[in-house]
Amino acid sequence: MSDIHDAQTALSDVAARTLANATKTVPMMGTITPRWLAHLLNWVPVEAGIYRVNKVKHAENVVVDCSAKDERELPATYVDYEEWGREYVLSAVNTVLDVHTRVSDLYSSPHNQIREQLRLTIETIKERQESELINNKEYGLLNNVAPSMKVQTRTGAPTPDDLDELIARVWKEPAFFLAHPQAIAAFGRECTRRGVPPPTVPLFGSQFLTWRGIPLIPCDKLRIINGKTNILLLRTGESRQGVVGLYQPGLPGEQSPGLSVRFMGINHKAIASYLVSLYCSLAVLTEDALGVLENVEVGKYHEYK
Repeated sequence: MSDIHDAQTALSDVAARTLANATKTVPMMGTITPRWLAHLLNWVPVEAGIYRVNKVKHAENVVVDCSAKDERELPATYVDYEEWGREYVLSAVNTVLDVHTRVSDLYSSPHNQIREQLRLTIETIKERQESELINNKEYGLLNNVAPSMKVQTRTGAPTPDDLDELIARVWKEPAFFLAHPQAIAAFGRECTRRGVPPPTVPLFGSQFLTWRGIPLIPCDKLRIINGKTNILLLRTGESRQGVVGLYQPGLPGEQSPGLSVRFMGINHKAIASYLVSLYCSLAVLTEDALGVLENVEVGKYHEYK
């Protein structure tokens, strides 16, 4: 009797799936981040891939006077310039994407293989761009902080006092902090310990912690080495004499500012190649536009009663 009850009486799921079409997503890649730094920077187009920052020499020597009611002689002055400002040359993040024509011809439904290959390649290039904006030895933010704009943590963990000290250095219209997510979490713990939970502000459809009204923007390109990292504070914009991003406009095959995709041809093995290039750099226009809190410990926790 049990054999009769156990016998199959309807089509099984496994067999039914042979006639069903699965809904397929585009390929996902866990290394993709929001890259808020690129969104928050002001980007300046450059000519011939070169950007020169001109500065005034001995600004303290410019003399002015508040006119009195007598006829005293007015001060004479002039503004001198540095003979040759620092020049920033755009750097390139490049790769060559190879796609076999058989693959793109036969397997491009429902999702176009070339489009998806290019999309994920471009995402990876933009992730590298953000890392270079922070860590590049020549123009990266961490390597262009003036000695007077560097702050050390008092106890290791990032405290409200530490961030206040950083704000006191970058006090002219600071735009945002930039920190590793673990550093922001460490700051949140220090605020909780002191009973001053930081408020949040919505940006780009997400909630960000703030301190003194300045958002703390998370970025995993600020590296953690031996449990320590850095927190940056920036003023942005050319008109504010802040930090600006640089890009080359009008590139052949331009897909977005500074990014181009160019078809390189098909070789004798039927492989199509595409050159993907992103040209960019970054400039700190004045020293007080960028500050850093150094030696930030991210592993300090507290017991709450």
